[in-house]
Amino acid sequence: MSDARILARALADPASIAGLDADGWTAVLAMARAEQLIGTLAMRVDGLAMPAAVKAILDDARAAAEHGRRAALWEAEMARRALAAVDCPVVLLKGTAFVAAGLSAGQGRSIGDLDILVPRESIDTVEAALLAAGWEWVKPDPYDDAYYRRWMHELPPLIHRERDRMIDVHHTILPLTARITPDPVALIDDSVTLENGLRVLSPENMVVHAAAHLLADGDLAGGLRNLWDIDRLCREFGDQDPDFCLTVMEAGHHHGLRNEVARALRLASQMFDTPVKGYALPICFHLEPQPRDRLFRRRITARDGWGRPTRPLTRLAFYIRSHWLRMPPAMLARHLWTKFRKA
Repeated sequence: MSDARILARALADPASIAGLDADGWTAVLAMARAEQLIGTLAMRVDGLAMPAAVKAILDDARAAAEHGRRAALWEAEMARRALAAVDCPVVLLKGTAFVAAGLSAGQGRSIGDLDILVPRESIDTVEAALLAAGWEWVKPDPYDDAYYRRWMHELPPLIHRERDRMIDVHHTILPLTARITPDPVALIDDSVTLENGLRVLSPENMVVHAAAHLLADGDLAGGLRNLWDIDRLCREFGDQDPDFCLTVMEAGHHHGLRNEVARALRLASQMFDTPVKGYALPICFHLEPQPRDRLFRRRITARDGWGRPTRPLTRLAFYIRSHWLRMPPAMLARHLWTKFRKA
């Protein structure tokens, strides 16, 4: 294979690594690092036969992933303490939510910033509490600050002055300028409370959020990791509820993300053989590949054997698409012109 399908295969079927030669291992490891899936790969193939040099690399990756897991949980605890006096729910998102809830999607997962979701009416109080607890602004530029506050789905990013860890405070999951407007009140109301009082999204909304992040809010950079999240969530919760995919589709419909959720489930099935089910009622959802799915797979797997980006025209097309999804053309033109002048 000449693209990241070799990595997808190794994740979905760890036994497939048995046939890898030196070049094959170089490709898998390089792609896994580039896609921030090296820790996940290390967990998946742990205990299988492999060259000693590869085993050493993956042992280090597992150790790094465990360190990242502990750091993420500690940062969530620091945010919980900082916001303890604020009378509002605090919902963990993405990788920190997965490890805090003990989900298989968190096993080996690379975790960067701490992402939280709070009610929009509480955003000023949350901001003040975090600033008082040692977080500082990353983007001091007045235009960037105003842009985030007026049009984005989150505050400008904050970083803690001592721990050097960033936090992104969301009040919804897509920019306010986007064509799709999810229901943030329902996301918070349906969230699940953990033992420490923090919350995570409901299982179906975790999948909806991953689909939104993958297909409605970016250029599909890191798309393989998003699809892997969806695969793990669907497998874990699908084992508990045979109709979990129907629940996910109903949640996607409620949040205006029905098409994005359907495509994300199809892509996960095509890339990882995720066990998703189609339905005719009450929501029609078929698993047959759609012509455009091929373009998305082409973008998601655009890596060479050294982990470098490939298919520049495809990447450019999805980059343009990401901006088109985020804001109307006139607003986009003004924004790009302003950024160009400031640069």
